[in-house]
Amino acid sequence: MNTTSTNAPSNEQIQEQAKPINALIEAVGTVVVGQEQMIRSLVIGLLTGGHVLLEGVPGLAKTLTVTTLADALHAKFARIQFTPDLLPADLIGTEIYNPKEATFTARKGPIFANIVLADEINRAPAKVQSALLEAMQEKHATIGGKTHPLVAPDEPFLVLATQNPIEQEGTYPLPEAQIDRFMFKIKVGYPSASDERLIVDRMISTIQTPTVQAMLTLAQLGSARKTVNEIYIDDKLKNYIVSLVQATRDPDSAGVQWSMEMEKMIEFGASPRASLALARAARASAFLEGRGFVTPSDIKMIGMDVMRHRVIISYEAEAEGITPEDLVQEVFDRIAIP
Repeated sequence: MNTTSTNAPSNEQIQEQAKPINALIEAVGTVVVGQEQMIRSLVIGLLTGGHVLLEGVPGLAKTLTVTTLADALHAKFARIQFTPDLLPADLIGTEIYNPKEATFTARKGPIFANIVLADEINRAPAKVQSALLEAMQEKHATIGGKTHPLVAPDEPFLVLATQNPIEQEGTYPLPEAQIDRFMFKIKVGYPSASDERLIVDRMISTIQTPTVQAMLTLAQLGSARKTVNEIYIDDKLKNYIVSLVQATRDPDSAGVQWSMEMEKMIEFGASPRASLALARAARASAFLEGRGFVTPSDIKMIGMDVMRHRVIISYEAEAEGITPEDLVQEVFDRIAIP
């Protein structure tokens, strides 16, 4: 497998550009303890323009992580608390009538920002979820029949959403079309005993939550994003990515011996967005490691977060206690690395 390309930046150039990004990851880690993988995935979302969904029970620092990341950026940030009575206009804005001039003017909602924290996104009804679809995919919103760009063309727009598990009281399952627009779905777990002790030591002596200073400009982020797009990814690895995604849609054609009846376990497989997300996220992972080329380990490192929410299990799988993660892991275990 080739690991170089005439167009790919050198490792030295990448390492230099990755320094402020990795410094940002470390700074956020000084506030949020024991969630290194979550922080890294959020930064990969920043580098690739991919929206991120964080799922976990209350109290696991999901909201704190997103707000701390936003604090570390010189960017416009908005937080939207999703509730059952939230209306689409509360999200995207509405038209206001000016009686003096007899005209309507658009009052833009909080969605018009570089980073939008959609807190507890699955507590709002379907009408609000639908209003978010256009913004996440097209980066614009329609108010009074007119389309407005959410940010400048060269600026990032990112939805970082948190949700409680759907078993929790007062939650609505997100539509599949919206779930698919998230590059990552990250399952946030409880911290280890040592990390929890560190949290207690750090927080028990202060009333205020630790904060970070803004340390990364949009220009620096934009430059890093351009470099990520130039990271070399070999044709064999592109084929590997497509094979992984195709195996979730048509397991029988993969030509491998599965340990379970995959065809019966999967109701719907991952969409082509999964292939794009795997390739983009793998490039960003290589960038953070200071490499100008993608390796299979980059793909496997982010594969679960990209695929878990795109594989819909069948009733048979649910009855047998098989989860989407089990099926995604089976695909990664069985499909041969080039």
